[in-house]
Amino acid sequence: MSSDESPNVPAGRDRRHAVREKAQQVQAQQSRARVIRTTSIVTALIAVIAIAAVVVVWAVTSASSKPLLKPANVTDDGFVVTTVSGVGVPTEAGSVRDETPGALGALPTETEPPAEAVTPAPAETAQPVVDIRVYVDYLSTGSHDFQVANVQQLSKWVSEDAATLTYYPVAMLTAKSNGTKYSLRAASAAACVATHSPATFFAFNNALLGQQPAVDSDGYTDVELADMAIASGSDSAKVVRSCIENESFASWAKSATERALQGLPDTKGVALTGTPMVLVNGVPYVGALDDPKEFAQFVLTGASDAYYKTPTATPTPTVTPAPTTTP
Repeated sequence: MSSDESPNVPAGRDRRHAVREKAQQVQAQQSRARVIRTTSIVTALIAVIAIAAVVVVWAVTSASSKPLLKPANVTDDGFVVTTVSGVGVPTEAGSVRDETPGALGALPTETEPPAEAVTPAPAETAQPVVDIRVYVDYLSTGSHDFQVANVQQLSKWVSEDAATLTYYPVAMLTAKSNGTKYSLRAASAAACVATHSPATFFAFNNALLGQQPAVDSDGYTDVELADMAIASGSDSAKVVRSCIENESFASWAKSATERALQGLPDTKGVALTGTPMVLVNGVPYVGALDDPKEFAQFVLTGASDAYYKTPTATPTPTVTPAPTTTP
């Protein structure tokens, strides 16, 4: 008997083959998806790292290339007092100069014979001006004591042009204000006033020392420091306030302190060891900080030494005999 059946693959085998092929396709798609997902994550991470690196490099480069803000009216990190207004001077400028403590008028002079007429030279050597330099930390109790005890006679000497007075704000006690860095901020504030309102620097400096906060306290805020500057008479109030509240000269104050610790200019190897450090003609004062008479005597001694060490640039006064009477 003949048969018309052709040899065909069994239907069950076809189905198994189709399922297996489908599974392989799904696995291939999943593998490709995993590879794409992994590649995308790695690419994203690389991009994030690259961006972070660019930001860090930019920040470091900007910080290193940005010039350190330096206050104006500064000499060797100090501010010369140009006026003592706002503090109070006991005598008018150019008035009393006696031998009492606090007066610098009693410098050594040559004795003149009373019975003979003296003909002065055309121009006598000027009396040398005493140079007083004060390194202060606005949280230092010693700086407070010195300022309170000597502010009146310092004012008098400056107003009479008997002395030059320079203050050097430093920040040695930055860590003694509960993390607020008051010493540093106060020094920056002083530099702001000296830069933008120099005529009121002495008054503000006196307020900072006279109204000094306690050690290990928070100290004044930047806003309060700005208020004190304005109350001291500072003009350009907006500029002064912005400078103080932005702590514009904090980096300078930190650097100035570091320089002072290395050595003080125009001294023979003297370095800042504590505050206040007071120099009279380059010589450190080691007496009582709260005794104005002792300090005045030290200043007078320095003035006397400077007087005798100053070379005479013009002829000294000569003695002319008194005319005789013809009988």
